[in-house]
Amino acid sequence: MRALAWQDAPEVGALTLAAFGDLFDLDPRPEFLLLGTGAGLRQPPRPLVRELEAMGIGVEAMDSRAAARAWGVLRAEERWIVAALLPL
Repeated sequence: MRALAWQDAPEVGALTLAAFGDLFDLDPRPEFLLLGTGAGLRQPPRPLVRELEAMGIGVEAMDSRAAARAWGVLRAEERWIVAALLPL
């Protein structure tokens, strides 16, 4: 497990697969991306969601506070996930 600062994080509407760097280069691949969208819930771009789903990775979007709480619960359940949290 590791945590990195997300340098130059784009707005939710501008997210692309490239914006996540090597986040998904894990073996095995994560079950899903827990996406914290800042102070409020915003849906990620459909093309990004489709691209991740084609890789077998689901997307769960929620505000960043809820995502941080969910991270702890899901990791305690030993779920294989990644998270990207935008600032509040």
